[in-house]
Amino acid sequence: MDKKLNSKLSKSEFTRKLPLYIMIAPFLIAFCVFTVIPIFSSIILSFFSYDMVGKFDFIGLDNYFRMIMDDDVFPIAFKNTLLFAIVTGPLGFMLSFVLAWFINEFSPKVRTFLSFLFYAPALVGNAYFIWKIIFSGDSYGYINSFLLSLGLITEPIIWLKDASYIMTIIVIVQLWQSMGVSFLANISGLQNINGELYEAGSIDGIRNRWQELWYITFPSMKNILLFSAVMQIQASFAAGTVAVELAGFPSVNHAADTIVAHMMDVGTVRYEMGYASAIAVFLFGMMAIARIVIGKLLDMIGK
Repeated sequence: MDKKLNSKLSKSEFTRKLPLYIMIAPFLIAFCVFTVIPIFSSIILSFFSYDMVGKFDFIGLDNYFRMIMDDDVFPIAFKNTLLFAIVTGPLGFMLSFVLAWFINEFSPKVRTFLSFLFYAPALVGNAYFIWKIIFSGDSYGYINSFLLSLGLITEPIIWLKDASYIMTIIVIVQLWQSMGVSFLANISGLQNINGELYEAGSIDGIRNRWQELWYITFPSMKNILLFSAVMQIQASFAAGTVAVELAGFPSVNHAADTIVAHMMDVGTVRYEMGYASAIAVFLFGMMAIARIVIGKLLDMIGK
C-alpha cells in the first residue's frame, strides 16, 4: 500500500515539475553533448595512440608515462601553468571582489556604468594587438617610447622576446581580462544580501566594515564566492591563447608556454590526439584539486 502511494506521489510530483524539466532540457542536452561526453571521450582516448588517420591503438598508460618522463616541454609548461594559476587566480579573484565591493557602494546609475566599464575587457574578443603595440619591441611601442623619453633606457627593449619579461607581461594581461563572469557574479551577490542582516549585526556587536565583511558579507555570499573562485581559477589554469598570441609558441626558452598551449600544439599541429587527451585529463585533474582546495578554504569563512 505504501509503495503504491509513494508511486502515485512520485508520478504526480513529476507531472507537476514537468514544465521545469522541459525548460532545462535544452541546457542539459547541450551540457551533456559539449561537456560530459567530451570529458569521458578524452579519458578513454588518453589510453590510445591516435593521429586522426590511422586506427586506434591501445597503449595503456604510455601517454601518461611519456608526459612525465619523455616530454621535455611538459615539465616547463606545468611549472608555468602552476605559477600562472597561483598568481593570477587568487589575485584575479580578490581584484574582482574588491572592485565589486567598492562599486556596490555607489548609486545604481553610477554602479551600472562602472560595472560595464570594468567588465568591458571581457567583452573584447581579441584585444591582444593593443598589448602588442604597448609592448612593441621598437621605439614606437608605448612603453619603450615612454622609457626612452625619460632617459631610463638607451635602446628599445624587446619585451615579448625576452624570457625575463614575458611571464610578467602575460600575468598583467590576464589580470586585465579577469573582470569577467566572476566580477558580475560578485556584483549580483552583493546586491542580493539582505540588508536586515547588517542591522542585526550592529545590534550584536559588529562595529566596522571589516567585521561586516567577515561575519555577514562573506557567509551570505559563500556560494557566489565559490562560483567566482572556481571560474577564476579555471580561467587561470586554462590560459593558453593569451600566451600564444603575445609570446608565440614555442616562446623564448619556453618561458611562457602553458599546458593548454602545449596541448594545442600536440593536438592541432601534430595531431597526436591520444597524447593531447592525456594532457587534457591531467589538466582536468589539476582543476578538480584546485576546486576542492577552494571549497575547503571558503568553508572557513565566518568561523
